[in-house]
Amino acid sequence: MSNGKTVKDVMIDVFEFPHIPYWFSIKQAIGITKKALLTSDKCLHPLIMLVFDEKYNLVGTLTLKDIIGGLEPKYLKATTKAQVPKEDESGLALLWDTLFDSEAKQAAERPVSEAMAPTKIFLKPDDPLTKAAYLMIHNDLILLPVLEDKKKFVGLVRMIEIFNEVSDAIFKG
Repeated sequence: MSNGKTVKDVMIDVFEFPHIPYWFSIKQAIGITKKALLTSDKCLHPLIMLVFDEKYNLVGTLTLKDIIGGLEPKYLKATTKAQVPKEDESGLALLWDTLFDSEAKQAAERPVSEAMAPTKIFLKPDDPLTKAAYLMIHNDLILLPVLEDKKKFVGLVRMIEIFNEVSDAIFKG
C-alpha cells in the first residue's frame, strides 16, 4: 500500500450511514436499524449507526452486537466469560431466555449512550492508509472516523476500503 494513498482518497461520506443522537432509546435504535439497515436496498456493511451529541460531534457507534448487549441485564454484564464455568454457560443462556420478555423491554428504554461503543480513535484526511490499517487491526475496529482540523467530522474509513487497497496492491504487485 505504498502507493501514497491517504485516508481522504477512500473515505466515505458520513451521511452514508444512519445516525442517531445519544439520547435516543435502544428501542428507537432498533426501529431505525430494522428500517434503515436491514430492510432497505442500501444495506451497509458493517451494520452500524453513528451516535452524535447535540452539536453533531461523533460520540460513538452502535452495532447490532451493542444493541443486543444493551438489552442484557446489568448483573450479567459483570460476569465475564472467563468467570463462567463451561457447564454453567447453558444456564446463563436459559436465564437470558427468560429475561427477553419483560426485562428486555425495560432495558430497551435506556439511552443508546449506555450501549454504544465510545469513539476514541480518529484519523486525519491526510493520514496514510497504512495508519488506518494499523489502528483498525490493533484496536479491533471495523471503521474509523475522519476529523478535519481535529474537530470537524468529514467521513469514515471502513475495513472494506482498507481490504480493497491491500488486495489491489497484492494482485498488482
